[in-house]
Amino acid sequence: MTDNAASQPLAPTARRIADALRHDILSGVLAPGTRIRQEDYSAHFGASRIPVREALKALQSEGLLTLQANRGAWVAHMNQAQCLEIYKIRERIEPLALSESTQRMPAEAMDGLEALVERMEQVTTVEAFIPLDREFHLRSYEYSSLPELNAMIVRYWNTTQQYRRAYMNEVGFSLRTIVDSEHRLLMDAIRRRDSYNAERLLQVHIRRTRLEFEKNEAAVAGQM
Repeated sequence: MTDNAASQPLAPTARRIADALRHDILSGVLAPGTRIRQEDYSAHFGASRIPVREALKALQSEGLLTLQANRGAWVAHMNQAQCLEIYKIRERIEPLALSESTQRMPAEAMDGLEALVERMEQVTTVEAFIPLDREFHLRSYEYSSLPELNAMIVRYWNTTQQYRRAYMNEVGFSLRTIVDSEHRLLMDAIRRRDSYNAERLLQVHIRRTRLEFEKNEAAVAGQM
């Protein structure tokens, strides 16, 4: 499941612009609330404003940008309550995607997921962990045959990425042994095609993060 699963296909120039912006937003180079100036990206890519506007609209559909008519574009920003609401929604919809995917996932895809789990256990920084964790979860839903649901999930991951990074920087990395254990349990259920337990393990995994967010709200907010 790709990072742009929530958006429509783009022309080559617009796609290059969207890919560059998406990378900068998801990696934290562009913080929530940052103004995106069309003229800057038009000049940087040697393009007219038409592909820039197309790229901005695509990223809006992915939940990464907020566009306001006659005012411009900003990196999407949300408050703590909105972030927690999304986590509550994720607790419900991602287990469904995993359950459906587990039944159809080929063995080589499971091997790829297990390799990601092993790489996550070896990394020592938040910046190395965040993209691997994202890739592991989104790839685990890839075979669900529920494209609308998968697009919704990608959008929710996009809109909370910066908050997940703040949480990991402030609190989450100290809980790595718990996270690693949960990933191992999930991987075991996926290997056995045990949809029932995979669903429940994932729900607990997401809920635990949400509860940690709530418990450390002030500390996480200070990182944003």
